[in-house]
Amino acid sequence: QGMMKKNKAPSSRRETLPACALLSFLHKEQMELTANEELSESLIDRYEIEETARESRFMTFEGFLRYMESRDCCVFNQNHTSVYQDMDQPLTSYFISSSHNTYLTGDQLVGKSHLDAYVCALRKGCRCLEIDCWDGPDMEPVVYHGYTLTTKILFKDVISTVEQHAFEVSAYPVILSLENHCSKEQQEVMAQYLISILGDKLLRTPLDHQTNGDLPSPNKRKVVVAEALSDLVIYTRSVKFISFSHSRDNQNHFENTSMAEKKARKLAKASGADFVQHNQKFLSRIYPAGSRTSSSNYNPQEFWNVGSQLVALNFQSLGLAMDLNDGRFQDNGGCGYVLKPPVLMSSQRSFDPACSQHSIKPTHLLLKVISGSNLPVPRSGKALDPFVRVEIHGIPYDSQRKNTHTVKGNSLSPHWDTDMNFKVSVPELCLVRFCVRDQTGFLSSDFVGQYSVPFTGLKKGELQRQKGGEGQHKQTLKTNFTHSQSKC
Repeated sequence: QGMMKKNKAPSSRRETLPACALLSFLHKEQMELTANEELSESLIDRYEIEETARESRFMTFEGFLRYMESRDCCVFNQNHTSVYQDMDQPLTSYFISSSHNTYLTGDQLVGKSHLDAYVCALRKGCRCLEIDCWDGPDMEPVVYHGYTLTTKILFKDVISTVEQHAFEVSAYPVILSLENHCSKEQQEVMAQYLISILGDKLLRTPLDHQTNGDLPSPNKRKVVVAEALSDLVIYTRSVKFISFSHSRDNQNHFENTSMAEKKARKLAKASGADFVQHNQKFLSRIYPAGSRTSSSNYNPQEFWNVGSQLVALNFQSLGLAMDLNDGRFQDNGGCGYVLKPPVLMSSQRSFDPACSQHSIKPTHLLLKVISGSNLPVPRSGKALDPFVRVEIHGIPYDSQRKNTHTVKGNSLSPHWDTDMNFKVSVPELCLVRFCVRDQTGFLSSDFVGQYSVPFTGLKKGELQRQKGGEGQHKQTLKTNFTHSQSKC
């Protein structure tokens, strides 16, 4: 704003942006301090389609809008779209994208089991798949949700699908979580399928790594089997959780625990610091309560807060939980492994996410929600009354949300121009969710679109000392958020 000016282009008089003014915009508004004249001219070449303006090194308003809605202006730091984190730490040091009842495409009572569900999960970067195995006819183990009317698929077809798609999106290890209900005879059939179909991709013997009591790193790229078929289980043998002290004294590094959300939630609230320390040494898998027959999900943030690595969700169920999961795991190149922050891995100080973190110097996130464009309209065709809700998801003390005002009857180009300021004590655990909603009543609204991003993945401006707050800092976000991503 305020940088477009009238210049006499060869075709006509119109508002244009010279390359030098675009460079000033990059420096002052976007805080891209390393930008140079070569970059500004390359942006004109990339986004300006009017030939005369491009040749004159100007950008028209249409070209500028095209640039603002491009990946180059995405609020997510594009340096994070490739693997940039240390991938040589033990598996316990990572959040790992994990699926529950991966075979289902719907609810857990009469839903359909389908191989495509495994393909979809793997293509979203999922690295821990669940396979519920039962005796089938003709000595062919089947996969379905036991004691329900969900349809059945063959175990061998599931493994063939995994073999085909496991490393399309990510080169890092896939963990197969087998919920085994098969007879000994059909377990042997399962083992043979795993060996014959996966071949060299299956981890069958301990990896050659330092014997320091740790699990191997994600750079040891194999398919790992968990919870069943003991001869094939190397690093993820499932054991019953009894207590943190029992695990500390008796659990081996290659053993993991699996527990339902209610038990995990109770432990997190009562013994958060112990849970964090437990997850520094051992893998823990959290899964949705059995009462979630509609395949709904819990909020995964509460278990990431205590460092649980395998926070398993129903990938087929759209909503807040999967929005956050997608946001968390778009980081680090979308490889399905995100390094846990130091606050969860420190052996020097205890961290309990349930406690208010008043002693920690807060970070201030200052952002402006400017405008939207081309928002999807409902089937009725009625123009939206849109507003934007910005949510911070982190430890309980940091969780908060703020709304812009509502713009009446404008789906094409709503303008909010709203400043927001959030105080965050543990930003490295936070996700920021931009959600566009349609105001349908005084207290009611409908979902339109959303975009979730890790706090540490935001493009941000310079750090400035906050007036009146010694030692506190303010992060000024200058990158524009111009559109939301709708769900399919």
